[in-house]
Amino acid sequence: MKRITMTAFAAGLGLTGMAQAQDTVNLQLQWVTQAQFAGYYVALENGYYDEENLDVNIMPGGPDIAPPQVLAGGAADVMLNWMPSALAAREAGLPVVNIAQPFVRSGLMLSCWADTGIEEPADLAGKTVAHWFFGNEYPFLSWMSQLGIPVDGSEGGITLLQAGFNVDPLLQRQADCISTMTYNEYWQIIDAGVSPDELVTFKYEDYDVATLEDGIWTLEENLEDPAFVDKMVRFVRASMRGWQWAAENPDDAAMIVLDYDETGAQTEEHQLRMMREIGLLVEGGDGRLDEVAYQRTVDTLLAGGSDPVISSVPEGAFTHVITEAALAE
Repeated sequence: MKRITMTAFAAGLGLTGMAQAQDTVNLQLQWVTQAQFAGYYVALENGYYDEENLDVNIMPGGPDIAPPQVLAGGAADVMLNWMPSALAAREAGLPVVNIAQPFVRSGLMLSCWADTGIEEPADLAGKTVAHWFFGNEYPFLSWMSQLGIPVDGSEGGITLLQAGFNVDPLLQRQADCISTMTYNEYWQIIDAGVSPDELVTFKYEDYDVATLEDGIWTLEENLEDPAFVDKMVRFVRASMRGWQWAAENPDDAAMIVLDYDETGAQTEEHQLRMMREIGLLVEGGDGRLDEVAYQRTVDTLLAGGSDPVISSVPEGAFTHVITEAALAE
């Protein structure tokens, strides 16, 4: 498999450790400020970025923000993105490269009303499903394509609705199912008074269609610049320190996230619970991309029948150089 091995990497690594005053890094999040991104807020609050001479600007996302578009427009130096979205963007012509992978397992699931008769994924045919868009829907689309279920609203197919910040489409019975995360939307449903017995849930990890989430990506052209490479080494090193601290101190990490939530929309109970769930997804990871998990993701995206998420095996879509240098010191 082809990897990024540009000479700029070697040159850039030689700069690591040199005194550089507050290099700016603009980080585009996948979603709004919450414990899903605790490692970065911890690194900011605990001074890990300062110690690496970095001025990190954490940019929250939302249902109408597509991180690849922000990265392509130059407003971000790096983005957090699910691998299906990033690889689809790469195939479409945006040369994004994964430089680190803090999340080692998926938290994606589908939550459905049990009284709709849905007992297994094949029963989704003819039902209405609410999902997030802007690339977040790709794992679901790939899974349904493998099952031979169209998502165009045709007879026997799935009607797809766009979900937003909440689970209202499910609660208001506009949808039979809604995409949820183990650490977030599922608990929104429970907190709304729904009993777990009223739901049928399908975890992607249980159906061998799980794909990698929340990787750190940048543009390939940026990696030709030795100074940028050095900056990314420092950024990844500080970020992984943040993730390690967050995993070891989940309650304190959740409180740090709440301090940075300018909207005030997050509750302490929800963020504490979310951080504990997030700890399960990052547990055992050190930022290095697991090539077995990468290949599983690629295989899942290619296995979409007549309408796969990607049509060919990606080349040059990841590099270990940044993480190897970050973890070496």
